[in-house]
Amino acid sequence: MKKISLLYLCTGNSCRSQMAEGWTRHLKSSEINVYSAGIETHGLNPTAVRVMAEAGVDISTHTSDLIDRYLDTPIDYVVTVCDHAAETCPVFPGTATVVHRSFEDPPALAKSAKSEEEALDAYRRVRDEIKAFVETLPDALKALSAR
Repeated sequence: MKKISLLYLCTGNSCRSQMAEGWTRHLKSSEINVYSAGIETHGLNPTAVRVMAEAGVDISTHTSDLIDRYLDTPIDYVVTVCDHAAETCPVFPGTATVVHRSFEDPPALAKSAKSEEEALDAYRRVRDEIKAFVETLPDALKALSAR
């Protein structure tokens, strides 16, 4: 069975797309070749690294990459994980199917937190939502592309 190539795309490739890449590597590496990138690069979010480590997934060596790095990479699916990326996603060469599965922005959610623990809980909630989505792959990709 041929592995699917999947690219997660977010605005800054610092948090949501990194968590999605980490979960996909951790849970689906036998089925999916995974990458992540951003429309811009904002560096790796240290709180995302922390909450992923809590769940047993190390993303500390990931890099924040620009989408341009992958334009010549054969990609089957591009999954935009934030609305801004969905609105500005470039056209991909070849047969890449672009689908959208938005997740809330943990740093934005954490801004209104009244404590560090509450801020961490926002990251944890989104982390767990992303994990639940990744667990449905690759079938969810077909369903999303049918929309």
